[in-house]
Amino acid sequence: MTRRWILLSIFILVVGAALYFWREGRLEKKFLPQIGAAARRYGVDPLLIRAVVWRESGFHPEARGTRGEIGLMQIQENSAREWADAEHLQSFTHEHCFDPGTNVLAGTFYLGRLLRRYGGADDAVPYALADYNAGRSNVLKWKSAGAATNSAVFLKQIGFAATRSYVKSVMRRYAFYRFLSRTGWQGAACPACEPWAEERR
Repeated sequence: MTRRWILLSIFILVVGAALYFWREGRLEKKFLPQIGAAARRYGVDPLLIRAVVWRESGFHPEARGTRGEIGLMQIQENSAREWADAEHLQSFTHEHCFDPGTNVLAGTFYLGRLLRRYGGADDAVPYALADYNAGRSNVLKWKSAGAATNSAVFLKQIGFAATRSYVKSVMRRYAFYRFLSRTGWQGAACPACEPWAEERR
């Protein structure tokens, strides 16, 4: 009897996990066209954008943060307005960032600017992610001495545990998406992103 209950419990857990990942996969795929469009427009790896969206909102476009961040990439009002001004958009409001396409464009614009800001490092991604999460002033404090260009040293010097965890989490997810992309797994397929990859070969 006990063995039967153990087997039943395992079966339920497996089925539950399969349903969960199936649902999450469908949710992610829903926004691949918007991610591909933003990647092409601002020259940012779509897999990195996808990893940020995963961490920031879990692919829920209605998400709200505790400091006024909204949407898929949790855009704050100041960042959203910087994007709108750069694109010469009239009558723009922060609430427009609840639209997935608008949100991903604004977030990718901002992320791309951060990647260029730290382009002198051996890997700009950790710096850009730390800036995205904690702001430039904190990154400037953490990138002293060898951490100015050595991303491994910089990671160790991030002063906020939450930010360090955030950066590592996004980077792990980014690596996961790149692995899936290399294996050709269907769940990582992003036809809308292919022009971005072609342009950079």
